[in-house]
Amino acid sequence: MCEEHQPGPGLGRRPLLAILGLGAVTTACGSSGGDDQRRASAPTTPGASSGDDGGGGKSAQPAAGPDMAVDPPGELEGALRSSDFLVYGKGPLEEEAFAQMLDIEGVQQVEKIAIASFYVDDAQVTYAAVDPATFRRFTMAGTAQTQAVWDRVAAGEIAVEPKIGRKLQSKDGYLEIGNESDSQRIHIGAYAGLLPETVARRIDAVVNVKWGEELGMKLGNAALVGLGRTSPQKIRKKLQAAAGDGASILILGPNLDIKAQQTVVLSGGSVAQAVGSFSYRANPDGSVTPDPAWVAANIRSMSMPIIGDVTGHRVMLPQLKGALEEVVTQGLSSKIYTYDGCYVPRFIGRDPSRGLSFHTYGTAIDLNAADNYRGIAGAMDRTVVSIFKRWGFAWGGDWNYTDPMHFELAKLRKA
Repeated sequence: MCEEHQPGPGLGRRPLLAILGLGAVTTACGSSGGDDQRRASAPTTPGASSGDDGGGGKSAQPAAGPDMAVDPPGELEGALRSSDFLVYGKGPLEEEAFAQMLDIEGVQQVEKIAIASFYVDDAQVTYAAVDPATFRRFTMAGTAQTQAVWDRVAAGEIAVEPKIGRKLQSKDGYLEIGNESDSQRIHIGAYAGLLPETVARRIDAVVNVKWGEELGMKLGNAALVGLGRTSPQKIRKKLQAAAGDGASILILGPNLDIKAQQTVVLSGGSVAQAVGSFSYRANPDGSVTPDPAWVAANIRSMSMPIIGDVTGHRVMLPQLKGALEEVVTQGLSSKIYTYDGCYVPRFIGRDPSRGLSFHTYGTAIDLNAADNYRGIAGAMDRTVVSIFKRWGFAWGGDWNYTDPMHFELAKLRKA
């Protein structure tokens, strides 16, 4: 999260990528476009790459319970579709909106999905709850045509972009759906390229709709829209009219439309529910401007022991104050010597392609940055760390690619 303090390449990442082999990423997802995309090799399963029996090779059974399964998708039917627009909002779109979008001249297909984001370590992961039988037609040809991917999603596993999955998976082949202490875990059934690489990454992983319900996703809050030869710019206003003024309409091209309203919908545990969803606009300097109504309802300032005034999310500030008061009580005030930011609405590294920084929500704080930059064990006093953990905070020093200055709210404490 605290990427502005990075001195260079990280030193703390465990050697998982080296074990799996970076070359497998291209082979798995078929990264080229056009004809090369259609000749792409089949996606891989975690077990096939890592040797993890739980990951499941080609003959392994999906590692998910039957209560999280939906009907198998069957063989691929219908033509593949392009992914030209992502239409989404904070809550479900009106049923009539989907029909109106499909009636727009030039629109070939509208695929109803749910979309949300969660964070693992410092990475924002945007994922969708989908119907495996129909959503597959919007994905890369090699993925769409690989039956095992969609059988596994239907069976209750998650399919994830290779770079995301191999970076963030646990040793037993699972993906944590958030940094929070009450986050769910889903077994990775396949590494698979989802949207073509000529498309700005807006969906990193997919699950079935039962998982969407379990995770509290807003089913029907989004749609992929596929066009024929029609220019997206020609129908953008018509899509906005059909979806409503509150919806975000994103053209899925290689460059971010800086003028477009975007929306973040968090899912995961209790902290994500407390933070809520909001719309925002990107700024040329890599910062973002959240919806003023969300800011007014959630962002506060509070005087803290040791570090003075802090501006952050209303659910985080009382727990931060409790942690700092305990630090004082234990005679450790000198162990916290700089306060380096909390609520800073921006993209990670001020790069729109990397997603929102966790500091955008006002539930993370950086301390002692000069001695605790990315990729090192850091000089953060470990008793201070344990105090923060007791008060519901996760510590970036525990991440694979360490960030020891960083503490973020991971659990709500009862008053």
